[in-house]
Amino acid sequence: MAVLRLSTTARNALADAIKTAIDAGSGVGTIKIYSGSQPATPQDAPTGVLLVTLAFGDPSFGSASVGVITANAIAQVNAVATDTAGYARIADSDGNAIMDVDVGTSGCTINLNTTSIVTGGPVSITSATITMPQ
Repeated sequence: MAVLRLSTTARNALADAIKTAIDAGSGVGTIKIYSGSQPATPQDAPTGVLLVTLAFGDPSFGSASVGVITANAIAQVNAVATDTAGYARIADSDGNAIMDVDVGTSGCTINLNTTSIVTGGPVSITSATITMPQ
């Protein structure tokens, strides 16, 4: 079994690098929530139905502390399609994918109050953090 332990300095650098990647481009980064299963990699085309696009603040996150970055405010928006949320793609403002993450109601990277998204219904993320492994 492989064991990886990172120093706090390395954890902070990695977390800040993700923040920098999301903040790249001419505007704010996005979180696009789709139905269905995640593609094999973020470089692959999105699968499923695009349900909603949320915009990060500018900047997207504060500076890392102990390997954790916390998102600045993410505005509530209305869904553009009806389906069950399956995953989300986080991208910079130019649409370059940074990461794909799971979506659910608990125990997932993004937890929503419901995964049943309805056209015109509000979707919000009230808090978000990214944590680097210790």
